Amino acid sequence: MHSFSDLSALFNERFSEKQFPATPENLYQATDYFLQIGGKRIRPVLCLLGNELFDEIRPDAWSAATAIELFHNFTLIHDDIMDKAPLRRGVQTVHTRFGDNTALLAGDVMMIQAYHWLSKVSGSYQTSLLQLFNRTATEVCEGQQLDMDFETRVEVAHDEYLYMIKLKTSVLLACALQMGAIIGGAGQRNQELVYSFGLQLGLAFQVQDDYLDAFGDPEKFGKQVGGDILANKKTFLLIHALQCASEKDKQTLLSLLRSNPADKVEKVLAIYKNCGVDQWALSLKQQLLDKALENLEQVAVLSARKVPLRELASYLIQREV
Repeated sequence: MHSFSDLSALFNERFSEKQFPATPENLYQATDYFLQIGGKRIRPVLCLLGNELFDEIRPDAWSAATAIELFHNFTLIHDDIMDKAPLRRGVQTVHTRFGDNTALLAGDVMMIQAYHWLSKVSGSYQTSLLQLFNRTATEVCEGQQLDMDFETRVEVAHDEYLYMIKLKTSVLLACALQMGAIIGGAGQRNQELVYSFGLQLGLAFQVQDDYLDAFGDPEKFGKQVGGDILANKKTFLLIHALQCASEKDKQTLLSLLRSNPADKVEKVLAIYKNCGVDQWALSLKQQLLDKALENLEQVAVLSARKVPLRELASYLIQREV
């Protein structure tokens, strides 16, 4: 069995090989720039771990993992354009450095390259993988649209936000795990349990992401602290604050959502702390992790084979970046 760090290193070694040709230079400079920034490679490693949960890692798992990582990077480039984000992983975003038009094309060509890698997998389960991947890709786009829609609404219900995060974030983690499980020969019930594990883990991951955006160390997190606040994004933190804040703090918060004072982030964070949003988020994260681990526990394989996924789950919700 491999650890997350072992598989991450192995995947990075393979993924570091050039994915794109040299010309047109203006396009492929942008793709290479973004891929060289790196990242945690969580999704492709989940695919590999999903395979190894049931069998030794097969060559097709590396192709599927590469497809998943390229698709994920496509979404990041386009998300940064829509969010007008200046930084990603601590450096300039693609659209900031190369312009919106080139960034759009760079994302598009990454998506196309993802399908190129999926075309390499065995015909025996290629249809299953493609159906799952296509459904997931559609759901991720739907989740991004809901995320943008929520920015123009004053209030969003907790369940609405949960559903949006499930689409935007969780389904890709779940898809990566199930694709690996399919390649590893898992039965339908085990595939469903692995997928459910990924869904709950993805929700816990997003709670941590929302928390870090507000309360994280910008040097460690690699993104602008308070970026979600400045963009009026409806996060777990904001939604809970609107539900639990005093009437005075709620009205102040609503007023801040309609304006952009220089000290907006500081004022919103003060309200968050007043009503204990930071501690609530940490508690919610743990609840979601517990649900994820319950699903993993039910997977019908030896307990020892589950250890790397348990360790990864713990890492994801305790990370500072």
